[in-house]
Order: sequence, then C-alpha cells, then structure tokens
Amino acid sequence: MLTKKTIGFLGAGNLAEALIKGLLVSKSVSPAQITASDTVASRLAHLAEEYEIKVCNRNFEVAAASDILFITVKPHDVPALLREIAPEIGKGTLLISAAAGVTTSAIGDVLRGAGLARLPALIRAMPNTPAIVREAMTGLYAGAGATRSELKLASAVFESVGKVAVIDDEDLLNPVTGLSGSGPAYVFLFMEALTEAGVKAGLSEADSKLLAIQTTLGAARLAMESDKTLPELRRMVSSPGGTTIEGLKKLEEAGFKAAVIGAVEAATKRAGELSKPSDK
Repeated sequence: MLTKKTIGFLGAGNLAEALIKGLLVSKSVSPAQITASDTVASRLAHLAEEYEIKVCNRNFEVAAASDILFITVKPHDVPALLREIAPEIGKGTLLISAAAGVTTSAIGDVLRGAGLARLPALIRAMPNTPAIVREAMTGLYAGAGATRSELKLASAVFESVGKVAVIDDEDLLNPVTGLSGSGPAYVFLFMEALTEAGVKAGLSEADSKLLAIQTTLGAARLAMESDKTLPELRRMVSSPGGTTIEGLKKLEEAGFKAAVIGAVEAATKRAGELSKPSDK
C-alpha cells in the first residue's frame, strides 16, 4: 500500500522519529521514500545517520517531494508552516496533521488564505507517546475530501507503531486526547504509586519498580488478549476474603475510579479549549 509513496515529515521530533522507525521496522517503506525537515540541524543529522532517510531544512522542498505529508510540529507553529508549504502542495497530496488542537477547518482556512484554491485531502491524527516503542494508540479523523483509500493509507502508517481507531466526529478527538493522548501519564503516575508503596513495605526501589511495571504490562496484555470484560478480569483476581478485595476497598474509599474519570474529563475539556481559534 505504501511501497510507491513518498512520505514527508515537517518537524523531526520524537513523534516523527517514532513513525519513521515504525515504518522502516515494519518494512512498509524504504529509507529512500522518506524525507524530513526541521530547524534543528542536530535532529536532522541524527535521523539521517540512524535511519538513512533524506533530510533538509526547507519545509517547502519536503512538501513538493511528498505524496503523504505529515505535520509533526508544535501547534503554534502550524499556521506559518502551512503558509510556507501551500504553493508546493500538489493535487494528490495527502496531508496528515498530528498537531494537537488544530482542527481541519483551521488548517483549511490558513491554506485558503495562502492562496490554495483546492484543498488537499486532510486527516487529523491523535497518537500517544508509546509510539516510541511501537505500542501507540492513535485516533484518526478524515476531513472533507479524504477518501476511504486515503484513510487506509493513514491507518497503515499509524498501525506500523500501534493500533488505530477511526473517529467519525472531529469533536470526539478531544476525548481521544483526554483518554489515550494524556492516558500514558495517568498510567505512569499509577506505576509511581505502586513503586512507592512497594518501597514503603520494605522492597528495594529496583524490585518495586520492576514489579509495578511488569504487573501493569501483564495486566494490559491480558486485557487485550482475553475475551473477558474488564470487570470480569478484575473479579478473577478478587477472591472473596482475599488480599485483592482489601486493596480494592481502599481504592474505592479514596474515589479512585471517580478520580480517573475526572482526569479524563478535565483533559478532554482542555483539548476542546485548545481547539478554539481564540485560544491559538
């Protein structure tokens, strides 16, 4: 699907590197098909040396040479970037934006203002940081003009670094952000708490950290591969009168589930605020 496509990355940060690595490891594309641009010379040098891709410091050159073009810069840098590349965006270009909070309509407005009469197919993506280890969760939204085949192309790229959920309503990318975009931080905090509890109980920090991380990883793998629901899996561990029941009681008393739901709601609300033009 991607073997004959040229792919450009506008911005060479961690997300771009994760996607480049995923594409190459999965053998979806060759290094010769990928070009990346950035203002930081050291990042370009690193990508060129590590992955043998083409690099340059001119965004418009990447835009002109790419069938699939990724926007992987900070959200506040997107308008200037779009104005720079607008003259080089071809009729068949697929534009994929991973800039949090920047809507497809906002991107379209900037491109039209830059003189682009016909907008390219546009897809928004909300990946998360586990893309670095090819375990990302990415939400995709196909904007006006993006065909089913173009959505498949975008999905193929993000599936090289994890799993994909296609979202039909762009507004729902906000809860995707609040849940999976911000979610790794919630999980890291949970693992921190488990580690500290182990140390408090007398375990070494190294052993406690390993126990916390592997327990979280194993539970996630079991949940992914089992046909049981999450409540069913929880009950499997919770023998009546046993240790787990006592632990769960403490979590319930502390409002654990409500706190997690509140965290997702707060992050979702903030994502919505960032999507408003007045906040850009």
